[in-house]
Amino acid sequence: MNGWNPNRQTTRGFTLLEVLIATVAFAIVLAAINAVFYGALRLRNKTVQSIEESLPLRHALITIKRDLANLVLPGGALSGSLQTTSITNTVAGQASPEFFTASGSIDETSPWADVQKVSYALVPSNDRRAGLDLIRAVTRNLLPAGRMEVPAQQWLLSGVQTIGFAYFDGNQWRAWWDSTGADPTSGQTNAIPQAIKVQIQLASQEAAGRLSPVELVVPIMVQASAGQTSGGSQ
Repeated sequence: MNGWNPNRQTTRGFTLLEVLIATVAFAIVLAAINAVFYGALRLRNKTVQSIEESLPLRHALITIKRDLANLVLPGGALSGSLQTTSITNTVAGQASPEFFTASGSIDETSPWADVQKVSYALVPSNDRRAGLDLIRAVTRNLLPAGRMEVPAQQWLLSGVQTIGFAYFDGNQWRAWWDSTGADPTSGQTNAIPQAIKVQIQLASQEAAGRLSPVELVVPIMVQASAGQTSGGSQ
């Protein structure tokens, strides 16, 4: 016969209030975890975007620095003059003078020397982004059998508003350069600047109100002295 046993322990369940308190506490913890997770995700996305945007700019600056640091003295068999007022190639939107540089790569399949003719141009963007595309126009064949070949165009950077060049003569920065005239310091012709400054204004910076351009200063280690070349390329 089953009866009441005073020694038997009864199991007590949760009350409705306890269930509500536990649910609220779990919701608060879940919301905190969600906020931390999505905050970390947004930070990660911004970091990746920043890196992806900076890589083309970094590559463009490295390329420009290599070209300018290896300038070839004007007046040689494979080097013309350095004149900012001379626009002679067929690339629309040319934004820099043509100059000769020993930055070309030599391999077993290339018949050209390391000296090449380079200029930079700003052209409309193909993907309709804000700003223009910065293009590097390169001519490798400096002794063509027929007419001068059309420069090969290499994409460097998108979203460029403006690009400017300045030339240091040893005393001041100039907005122009003409190697065919006598250098005011040495009195010699076929001289090149002691340094070249490049300023790139990005469209994204201008839209954000940051008008300070990206600036690159490249010292030129090759200079003409007493009719001969002294120094070397860096």
